[in-house]
Amino acid sequence: MKKILVFSQHFWPEVFRINDICKGLVQQGYHVDVICGLPNYPTGKITKGWGFFKRTKEQWEGVRIRRIWEIPRGRKNNLLRIFLNFVSWPFFCLFYLPFIGKGYDKVLMYQLTPVIMAFPAILYAKAAKTPLFIKILDYWPFSVFAVMNIKSKFLKKLITKISQWHYKKADGLIASFEGIQKMLISDVGIPPEKTIYIPQACGKYHEQNIYDEEIHKKYNENFCITFTGCINPAQCFDIVVAAAKNCYDVGYTDIHWIIVGDGLSKKDVEKDVLQAGLTEVFHFEGFLPVEDMPKYYGVTDAFIACLTKSILGDFGIPAKIIPYFAAGKPVIGALDGDAAELIKSTQTGYCGPANDVEALYENICKMYLATKKEREEMGARAKAYYLEHFEFNTQQKRLIDFMYNQLPGEVE
Repeated sequence: MKKILVFSQHFWPEVFRINDICKGLVQQGYHVDVICGLPNYPTGKITKGWGFFKRTKEQWEGVRIRRIWEIPRGRKNNLLRIFLNFVSWPFFCLFYLPFIGKGYDKVLMYQLTPVIMAFPAILYAKAAKTPLFIKILDYWPFSVFAVMNIKSKFLKKLITKISQWHYKKADGLIASFEGIQKMLISDVGIPPEKTIYIPQACGKYHEQNIYDEEIHKKYNENFCITFTGCINPAQCFDIVVAAAKNCYDVGYTDIHWIIVGDGLSKKDVEKDVLQAGLTEVFHFEGFLPVEDMPKYYGVTDAFIACLTKSILGDFGIPAKIIPYFAAGKPVIGALDGDAAELIKSTQTGYCGPANDVEALYENICKMYLATKKEREEMGARAKAYYLEHFEFNTQQKRLIDFMYNQLPGEVE
């Protein structure tokens, strides 16, 4: 049996696509071990039932899990806590590396922010003489430059050098956005054959619309716009609430907003909703298992996707869009870059610029006033595009082919 060792600071019960990747590998006959952290995202505190000495070794869906200590990032945007969270997991991983053992065919690193989370995987792969593949979700240094206004040329150069060092140590780099693959080749100097673009395919369960009697009874008579995922500053909920207020004030009081998720900004968003007088049309369902998401798809008339202006917008399609397309429902967006172009060119919804309240308001009204047939046609186009470009099994096969047969993707 082929064995894969996965390093990922975040793993189940946290909701990240690496869960689906590992589960899919097990279903295809691979032995998968995961080295991960203590679940604390997005709430900032360790999930109930886990702890520093509790459930540090367990199994989930056939995946063997070993949890390494980390300092939780905290509920508020405390920069010190976030920094400690960033450095603590790779630091504590170093002490566990000698006890992992060998015998793995491949090492897969699921790299979010910061890039230094890949350091333990690099050390292990070198010591064990095992090929290392890094799946890049947050491309450094651009991810950090996009959210932090670093003016020091020396510091920017240092962060760039550190980031590129990590990428150069891999045997293969899996870019989650087309733009990342191109920059790995042009800026870092990675040979094209060592790179591939594989979008963040979502689990097959997102293709379902599950009928749930209680949810239908609660929402089905309203026009429902649904958001799923992490509630954080990048999601631009301030303009969502402002646009929702405009809709409510002109008499569209049957537009209801279903918010499924949690995160650092949830309390702030709830406060904004209260101040806007919209508590009767905003419904915060909280954090739920991803398998429960399709229960809300059946009552969803459209999804909402708003993201802040960022240089990362030109990298490719954000992960949030993919399950929305998989569900076969239209999308209302306030986005820039490739995601905006995708929604417009495929006629799968209505999209305006990021941070533009007026454009978002107009697009919500346009979707609300569209006929049911028009919305169904948008949703059907979204589903068809998903099946052709993002479908999970197809992308999983490309991942395995790249790792085991080094078959690169095309670079335009």
